[in-house]
Amino acid sequence: MKTLSEHRAFSATQHFFQHESTTIGLPMRFGLYLPPQPKALLVFLAGLTCTEETFAIKAGAQRLAAELGLALLTPDTSPRGANVVGESDAWDFGVGAGFYLDATQAPWAQHWRMESYLLDELIPLVQQQTGLTKTGLFGHSMGGHGALTLALRHPGRFQSLSAFAPIAAPTQCPWGQKAFTGYLGADRSVWAAHDASALVQQQSSAPYPQGILIDQGLADKFLPDQLRPEAFEAACAAVGQPLTLRRHEGYDHGYYFIASFVDDHLRHHAERLI
Repeated sequence: MKTLSEHRAFSATQHFFQHESTTIGLPMRFGLYLPPQPKALLVFLAGLTCTEETFAIKAGAQRLAAELGLALLTPDTSPRGANVVGESDAWDFGVGAGFYLDATQAPWAQHWRMESYLLDELIPLVQQQTGLTKTGLFGHSMGGHGALTLALRHPGRFQSLSAFAPIAAPTQCPWGQKAFTGYLGADRSVWAAHDASALVQQQSSAPYPQGILIDQGLADKFLPDQLRPEAFEAACAAVGQPLTLRRHEGYDHGYYFIASFVDDHLRHHAERLI
């Protein structure tokens, strides 16, 4: 790993690294905040237009993370520099954004392998380097989708789960339909394997009996057409999965919203990991 920068914060260090990913086939960057005596690892998946730096700079999570002993891992959201035509369309939530899955369609299948990258390469690498095995997962928007789906697709890999304004039913919204068509093809029968609401409905018992936490701003302009938290809420109720879905008047989709409630998420994870 190549160290890009290091910053002192609350008697601990915020690191930013780059490494050559064998899974992605390109250089990948990530951030890692390491308290003096870390007790567990918490992975945050960011949303569209974000990088490995965004959560670390904007969320204001380091102070409480240091107190609780939570190491914070912030991967980049997507492969970069593949020179694929259409890569920049990620700004319109088309293909190009990572979406935290493994693409099966050309030209994306070669490099857009974010699920395998996280589960088989980056998280095991950081766990090995830090000696931390207990791991929680949370995210925002596209990253909230990634947190929910990866945790549900890989039972036992994560011991705690939460999300901010996740894309909770991507097969039912324009963002998800556009991305899934580009990455997975037009056969909608394969899409459900990456839809959190559909994945919950397939469970025979509650995969997270200690509960899932979701925060959603009611002034979020993407709430009516894109996020569908009510679909995930109904799916959890149907299988007995405990869910705390908090709806907040006046809050939008951005990092002012995340910073307002990030402490609650850190405590949610610490109670389950430590």
